[in-house]
Order: sequence, then C-alpha cells, then structure tokens
Amino acid sequence: MDRFLFSVVGLVITLSLISSQAEARAFFVFGDSLVDSGNNDYLATTARADSPPYGIDYPTHRPTGRFSNGLNIPDIISEQIGSEPTLPYLSPELKDERLLVGANFASAGIGILNDTGIQFINIIRICKQLDYFQQYQQRVSALIGAEQTEQLVNQALVLITLGGNDFVNNYYLVPFSARSRQFSLPDYVVYLISEYQKVLRRLYELGARRVLVTGTGPLGCVPAELAQRSRNGECSAELQRAAALFNPQLVQMLNQLNSEIGSDVFVSANAFEMKMDFINDPQAYGFVTSKVACCGQGPYNGIGLCTPLSNLCPNRDVYVFWDPFHPSERANRLIVQQFMIGSTKYMHPMNLSTIMALDSKA
Repeated sequence: MDRFLFSVVGLVITLSLISSQAEARAFFVFGDSLVDSGNNDYLATTARADSPPYGIDYPTHRPTGRFSNGLNIPDIISEQIGSEPTLPYLSPELKDERLLVGANFASAGIGILNDTGIQFINIIRICKQLDYFQQYQQRVSALIGAEQTEQLVNQALVLITLGGNDFVNNYYLVPFSARSRQFSLPDYVVYLISEYQKVLRRLYELGARRVLVTGTGPLGCVPAELAQRSRNGECSAELQRAAALFNPQLVQMLNQLNSEIGSDVFVSANAFEMKMDFINDPQAYGFVTSKVACCGQGPYNGIGLCTPLSNLCPNRDVYVFWDPFHPSERANRLIVQQFMIGSTKYMHPMNLSTIMALDSKA
C-alpha cells in the first residue's frame, strides 16, 4: 500500500504543476471496449454494457455503456488533463459547444482488422471511426470555421486502443479460425502491425499530432482466458506469447513513423507492463485478487458476460478485473497514473505530464 500512496502523492504534485500550465485541450478517443464510453448503446449489437451491474460505481450508479463498474480510462485521462469527459460520438447530446471538448469514437468488439468482432454484428470498425472523425471536423468547422477547427484538432490529445480483439475475438476465437489457418502467429502479428500503420497514418492525415497508442495488455491473464485455458490459475502461455510478439513490434513501428514525420507524434503506452505489475503482485497495490473477476460466473467469474444474474463482489476496489475482460475503475486509475508519470518502461518516449508541459510551452 505504501508504494501506492507514495505514487499518488507524486501524481498530485506533478499534476498541480502542469494543470496551471496547460489549458484544457480537446480529447479524441478511438478503439475498442477498453475505451468505449457508450457508442454501442446506440447500435443493434451484442457487444454492449447497458444493463446493471455495469455502472454500479459511476456517479449516477447506472449503466452508461462503459465496460466498467465506474469510470474508464478516457474518463480518468479527461479528469487529469482538466477536461470534461468526452461524449460518445453517436450521443445526441454531442452538439454545439460540447463538440469542442472532443469526442469518443470507440466501439466495443472492434480490432485493427475489419473481420475482427464480426460475431457482434453492428460495431463501428476503425475505418468508420476515422470517417466519423472527418465528419466531426466538418461539424466543428460549421461552428468555428475551418482554420480554428484545424488548430483544435492539431492541439488535441488523442488516445487509440486496438489489437487485443484481433487475438481474442479473431485469431483465437475458435480453434482453427480462418486467420489462424491463413497465418502462423508471428506472420499474423506482422500483418496486424502493417494494417495498424495504415490506420495511424490516416489519423495523422486527419490532423492528429499527439497520439497515445496503447499496446495490448496481458491477454492470457484475464479471467475469461483463465476460465477457458488455465488449470491452476496460470496465464495462458499462447495468448501471452501473442502480446509479447505484438507489443515490441508496435513500439518499433511507432518509432519508425515518428522518425519519418520528424516529430514525436505517436507515444506508446505499455499496457502490458502496467497491468502485469498488479497481476504479479496484487497485494502491493491494495488488491485482493487479480485472477477472479468481480462480476461474472463460472471459474474465476470468467465465463459469459456480467449480467444482473452474475456473482457480484461487494467491494470493487479490491479486484483488478471488473468483468471477465475489463479492469475495475481502481485498476484503470493505476493505469492512468502510469500514463501521467510513468517512466520510459511504461511510456515511450515520454509520459503525459511531460507532453502537457512541452505543449503548454509551444
């Protein structure tokens, strides 16, 4: 616990220094269920978090479409950068002045590839999220003019979280999936990285100049995979291998893009290491377990979805995982703490506090 308290004190001091320097900036979010703030609520899809006990610890105590007991990673980043939380792009409330805060385009179930998550039917694939980003800019231009819009987008912070579903909901979804017959794992990773590079290039073309790119977490250690693949609670070696191949190649690709552009546009966030810290030693961070989900059923509460009929833990703050796949709000807070003040082990080439200090001087 001491280590946690010490980090929080450090975070508070750092934030008080930078919040005075940085004006609130627009924030845009792209990706999957780890960062979806409710877009899927507006779609006919099975990938949704619109029923209790989702949202049990949210200020309204109601489900919001976030795959969390409370706040998710974008909400906490918004808090830290002094912005209002971004609304889902499909929300009818996202209009007029609210547009200037930014928007969340993320959609649960999607991946880098268009065939990832096809079992969820209607989801906003990444190419469509980028189309919406372009449409968003046209809407803002009508409000404040093209020049101001370009400036708002250039100065914004962007978060993109993709990749996990390309393994969990594609390559490893069923034995002998189409992609696993087409590619060996190392070749599949190379293909994913090349497709991801196209996505990031388009994001840059659309004006993004500060992009936090998260690698995949420890895919083999989530309760859903422990329930299906683990005998004694050990992480699935095969899924851990997938993450271990993907993440370093992602960092390499981001470095390459930055050197082509001649600027540190893309910043990698090492979600794997961030989460492994408390998976390996949950007690050191004030958690009771990193294996059992708070909400679910079956072994490790890892089977099926979190529903009103699921087992539900009384204290979400002592669980690393809220449901079979997603971290609890408290785990999300620890992850964002590393985004803010983490060393280069977690954030490369710099953390978010450094970015904000640099950009406030620009």
